[in-house]
Amino acid sequence: MDTQRLILVVIFFFSVFMLFEAWQRESRPPPPTSSPAPGKEKPSEKASGEVPAGPSKKLDATVPGALSPSAEGLKPASGEIVNVYTDVLSVSIDTVGGSITRLELPRHRATVDTSKNFVLFERAAERTYVAQSGLIGEGLPNHNSRFVAAAREYKLADGQNRLEVRLDSSAEGGASVGKVFIFERSSYSIRIRHEVRTAAAETPAQIYGYYQLLRDGNPPEGDSKMLPTYTGVAVYTEQDKFQKVAFGDIDKGKAPYTKTTQDGWIGLVQHYFVSAWIAPRSTPREYYTKHLDNNLYTAGVILPFANAPQDGASLTQEITLYAGPQDQDRLAAIAPGLDLTVDYGWLTIIATPLFWVLKTLYGWVGNWGVAIIILTILIKLIFYPLSAASYRSMAKMRVLAPKMQRLKELHGDDRQRMQQAMMDLYKTEKINPLGGCLPILVQIPVFIALYWVLLASFELRQAPFVLWINDLAAPDPYYILPVLMGATMIIQTRLNPEPPDPVQAKIMKIMPIAFSIFFFFFPAGLVLYWLVNNILSIAQQWQITRSLERAAPVHGRR
Repeated sequence: MDTQRLILVVIFFFSVFMLFEAWQRESRPPPPTSSPAPGKEKPSEKASGEVPAGPSKKLDATVPGALSPSAEGLKPASGEIVNVYTDVLSVSIDTVGGSITRLELPRHRATVDTSKNFVLFERAAERTYVAQSGLIGEGLPNHNSRFVAAAREYKLADGQNRLEVRLDSSAEGGASVGKVFIFERSSYSIRIRHEVRTAAAETPAQIYGYYQLLRDGNPPEGDSKMLPTYTGVAVYTEQDKFQKVAFGDIDKGKAPYTKTTQDGWIGLVQHYFVSAWIAPRSTPREYYTKHLDNNLYTAGVILPFANAPQDGASLTQEITLYAGPQDQDRLAAIAPGLDLTVDYGWLTIIATPLFWVLKTLYGWVGNWGVAIIILTILIKLIFYPLSAASYRSMAKMRVLAPKMQRLKELHGDDRQRMQQAMMDLYKTEKINPLGGCLPILVQIPVFIALYWVLLASFELRQAPFVLWINDLAAPDPYYILPVLMGATMIIQTRLNPEPPDPVQAKIMKIMPIAFSIFFFFFPAGLVLYWLVNNILSIAQQWQITRSLERAAPVHGRR
């Protein structure tokens, strides 16, 4: 096997590895939206979802079989909207259920139309993604019940660090329930507190709060089918660590997922953004997922109130909803394991330090594109000895090209004699045709880890580089970088000896064009990395080849 064939084998395994990574992240695309027949649309499901059943007996052995209100006809949302504005959030709360039906991030641009703000939560005809909460107990309000708000608009004023929005509802039996939303400056976390004041013996023996995210199974706006990003449920517990519950798994019967524990969080993940319910530590809870009709899914948590209700008693329960970008430093400070939603796969052990170096470089130079270039140079320097061994092997093969051609003319179509003559020549010249194998294989995990760092890190989203590159996480709008990368691949191909096999020779000529087209759809940051890496490889390979070609006549006289 000559070096050119080795390169083809390495590229083949690299491609298979990338496909496996994509399959591992999301085994199948989200299920298609089922379109109801005309006149039979179910607006109530789009608006409300279902009230979860009571928790399992694992959560509390004294819980009777069914605590939730019956899930008879789901009520359409028709309440008034309360708008809340902070420095980082723009939130709409429906007075029916106190659900968050829209959550906009003013500091982040939309994926497709960058003149607009990014919208994470939204309730519209074509899209559903909302945060719901309520109480489980006879006569207590759930996310279909009506609340009353004192105002229709709240705004975090200059110099104000905290903003509270209160909704009130009356329960059967004279109990009153307040739902308080607490916002803080520069925070994507919203604390939600239920306050229950009981007034009669008819109140349930135990009250539970439930908190869920309702979302359709469609990919986010602008999601690229070429890049294997994950959209679905994520759960973290200290015992089981980070787990995914894909929409497809819920459909296949591997879920509904339920888990009784005293720590962790549950949420929904999409490229660059996450929403998650985070309950206080050491609090009993039950996580659950469910597939509803019309391509809707819920993921939530059920929490028991700490005390049983008594006449005239006031009970409270508080939970945190994070809804914002996958900023790793911010997520790590909010809850253990929340930063794992930035998923680098099983190469996290390599990808994490790579991202740390990249972020450190950005802190020095202030430009993510320049940081990528410097990181590429550093990686190339680290692997310089290994790369040199690989290129030296290829350069020696190039020096032997005239002799290889003579063998081809001598033996013609006798492939067996041709192969034997080639092996004898390698032995005489003391060349190992597989000498470039190990250096390339050793570097592949690093390249793949860096690929996931550049693909998954929110910090690179809409990060400008220079000139026409306004977003390193989006494809080059004019395809200049992919074309330049293809040109560097052509130069590399010409620096290598031409394969004696005509089929391999044609493949090596077509490959730069194919790769350029393939990279048209890749983020500009990834293409920039490959382009810089190719330029450095060309310089190194050219230097090694030139030195060996100069030494070749001397070697030949020996």
